[in-house]
Amino acid sequence: MEILLKDNVAKDGEYMTEPQAISVTAPAAEDLPKEKFDELEAFIDSMETTKGALIAILHKAQDIFGYLPRDVQLYIARKLGIPGAEVFGVVSFYSYFTTKPGGKHTLSVCMGTACFVRGADKVIERLKEKLNVESNETTEDGLFTLKDVRCIGACGLAPVVMVDDKVYGRVREEDVDDIIREYRSQEGQQ
Repeated sequence: MEILLKDNVAKDGEYMTEPQAISVTAPAAEDLPKEKFDELEAFIDSMETTKGALIAILHKAQDIFGYLPRDVQLYIARKLGIPGAEVFGVVSFYSYFTTKPGGKHTLSVCMGTACFVRGADKVIERLKEKLNVESNETTEDGLFTLKDVRCIGACGLAPVVMVDDKVYGRVREEDVDDIIREYRSQEGQQ
């Protein structure tokens, strides 16, 4: 959809400046791939209705982009015809959504009761020390994002660490180095 902006119209109806055509749904940033916006647009356009679908659209957008930067949020708002503040309000309310790019691998440490009493606090402290990050931060090399989560649902294996979709059970502090080394070696790092 394009909107014709008319500014500085003289009394006789002549334009003092030329009208500008702008795309309302085009991304403002040049560093986000157009193909990803096309994929998101195809997803939105395939929906029977977008009424009440904001969270589903945000999930899809985060799957596509890996996070929800401002330009993606504004794109969604424009596509749905809702205020950008409404989109941002949902993104900032739900902890699942992130506005920062994450690492290639997400390390999630369960901090639920069973995991905590079995030493998850020591495991996450060791991860913070080894990766030189705090919780919900990404390493400088962009390889890992460290997260503390409430419960993974594998209490019998406590304490639990998940790396992406792989579950590591009964993790001890001394296991942290091996877990990190495994993923660094996949990337050709040590």
